[in-house]
Amino acid sequence: MRYGFYLPTRGPLGNPDDITEIARAGEALGYATIVFGDHIVFPVTVASPYPYTVDGGFPGVGDAMEQLTLMSFVAGFTTTPRLVASVLVLPHRNPLATAKILATIDVLSKGRVTVGVGVGWMREEFEALGAPDFDKRGAASNEYLEIFKKCWTRDPVSHDGEFYSFKDLHCMPHPVQKPHPPIWIGGHSRAALRRVAKYGDGWHPVGATSASPLPPAEFQGLLDQLKQLTEAEGRDFEALTISFKAPSYDPGRVPEGHDRLLFTGEPERIAEDIRAYEAMGVDEVVFDFRSPPASKTIENMDHFMTEVAPLVT
Repeated sequence: MRYGFYLPTRGPLGNPDDITEIARAGEALGYATIVFGDHIVFPVTVASPYPYTVDGGFPGVGDAMEQLTLMSFVAGFTTTPRLVASVLVLPHRNPLATAKILATIDVLSKGRVTVGVGVGWMREEFEALGAPDFDKRGAASNEYLEIFKKCWTRDPVSHDGEFYSFKDLHCMPHPVQKPHPPIWIGGHSRAALRRVAKYGDGWHPVGATSASPLPPAEFQGLLDQLKQLTEAEGRDFEALTISFKAPSYDPGRVPEGHDRLLFTGEPERIAEDIRAYEAMGVDEVVFDFRSPPASKTIENMDHFMTEVAPLVT
């Protein structure tokens, strides 16, 4: 089992010194993956329901570092962790420019980029950015993935689509990784699973939250659906990477009278949860250790690696 962690992109830890300290500590502790969230702007009023809270309210604040810029920054002082866009909201950015930026980061990081992608949820952000029609974001996302793959594997490259077209362009250099950086698809809707089956090298859902717990029985059912869809596309389900994001990580004692969320409680209970998902084929679990100050975040990361991870195997 591999482990990853969320890097701060906003709030009190969203500054160069804390980001550097946390990323370096994660690499020293042996984490395999650093994940980077994605928002470009935050409208003052957001009516769109957030999918990962029970009441649909978005817990974010008004500041956020730009995802791909931050990935490039961290690539410059790390050497081993994979750098995962988690997730890149596909319709937010020009697809040609995004393909070029991701290829460049892959070259600069010597082949450590993983492109986690999603279709987005905040209509107001789409409108502010002049992105494709929010209601057509799934179709636009699929087309952008096709453009990425063409830009990363062909020269010259052309595309004639519903949302974007161009002809006879050089888009070099290509990524270091061949045929291209792994593409992980976020989400667990039927449409997201179809997208994994057709375009993805991995599945990267969020679970272990009150609004989206994805307990083992439900998760196994989704894996069964994904296997059927992948095989229907003529692709090898076993070749997919399964990376499970579990932002609820909390090693504290569960209060009396409260149900235990997955990946919370005593170390052995958390290890038991990890073993359950590992048995279903999960390759990696990504936890959210962020808690100011940076020393507390690093303490949480160290506690997991010293007190929990050894109990899994």
